[in-house]
Amino acid sequence: MRADRDFAYGAAAGLLGDLLLGDPRRGHPVAAFGRAAAAVERVLWRDHRGWGALHTVVCAGGAAGAGALASFAVRRSRAASVGLTAAATWAVVGGTSLGREARAVAGALAAGDIDVARERLPHLCGRDPEALDADGIARAVVESVAENTSDAVVGALVWGAVAGVPGLLGFRAVNTLDAMVGHKSPRHRRYGWASARLDDVLGWPGARLTGVLAVAAGGSPGAAARAWRDDAAHHPSPNAGVVEASFAGALGVRLGGTLSYAGRVEHRPVLNGGGRPVAVTDIERAVRLSRRVCLLALGVAVAADLARGARTAARGTRVARRHPAPGTATALPGRGGRT
Repeated sequence: MRADRDFAYGAAAGLLGDLLLGDPRRGHPVAAFGRAAAAVERVLWRDHRGWGALHTVVCAGGAAGAGALASFAVRRSRAASVGLTAAATWAVVGGTSLGREARAVAGALAAGDIDVARERLPHLCGRDPEALDADGIARAVVESVAENTSDAVVGALVWGAVAGVPGLLGFRAVNTLDAMVGHKSPRHRRYGWASARLDDVLGWPGARLTGVLAVAAGGSPGAAARAWRDDAAHHPSPNAGVVEASFAGALGVRLGGTLSYAGRVEHRPVLNGGGRPVAVTDIERAVRLSRRVCLLALGVAVAADLARGARTAARGTRVARRHPAPGTATALPGRGGRT
C-alpha cells in the first residue's frame, strides 16, 4: 500500500502546487521537452508514417522511461517518492495557467479591446484570431477550457493513477507531440499520424471522466448528459467532442460551428444546439467548472489507486494463507485456543 499512498500524497501536493503557483515563467519542463522533440523531428522527419511513429516512440518513450528510472531510483525513500510524484504532477498539469489565460482574454473582451484578446488567444488554442469577432473569441476560449481540462489535468491524473510517474510524463509527452505534429498540415499529415492516434487512445479515459464530472459538477446535469449523448459523436475528435458537449450542456451554451484553424476553414457540428450563444461572462463560469472538475478528478484518481492497492494487498494475504512459508505455524481447524 505504500506506493499507493505515495501517489495519493504526491498527486495532491502537485495539484496544490499548480493551484498556488501555476506554471513557471521560465524553464518549464514541458517547454524543454518540446524543444527536444523539435530537435528529434529535425533529424527524423520524412513524409512517412513510419518515421513519424519512430519520432513518437523516441520522444514519448524517452519521457516515460525517464520517469520509470527516476521512480526506481527513489523507491526506497518515501519522502523522495512523494516528492518525485509531486514534482511530476506539478510539471504536467496546467489547470491554473489555463484559467489565467482564459481570464486574460475575458478581461480584454470585457474592456472592449478585441486586439488584445486576439493577441492572447493563441496562448490557449490554434484558432486564427484575426478571423474571429468578440463572440467567436469567447466561444473559442470556452471550448479550449473544456478540452484542456481533460488534456492538461484530468487525463494526466488518470494515467498517473494507472502507471505513476511514468504515466504522468508519458501522457503529457504524447499530448504535447499531438499539439506539435498531430495536426493536418502538409508537413505533418503523415508524419504526425502516430502521435495523433496515440493521443486519441490515451486521451479516451480522461475525456470520459471529464465528461462525467462535468455532468456532476455543472449546474444542469440533465442538459450536460443530453448534449453528450446527442452531439459528442458528431465532433471530428473522439475525445474533444465528449468534453466540449458536456461543458456546453452544463453551462447552457451552444458550442461548435464554423472555425478557422491553421489557415483552413472547418464547419464543425453544433454542440448543445438548444443552448444560447456564448457570452464573455461564460468564460469565468467555464473556468470555475474546470476547477471543480479537476479537484474531483484528483479525488477519483487517488481513490481508484488506493482501492487497487487494497485489492492487491488482500490478494497477497489470501495467497500467503493458502501457501504459507516453510516453518510457519498455522492453526488447525478445531484446535485453536490452548496449547
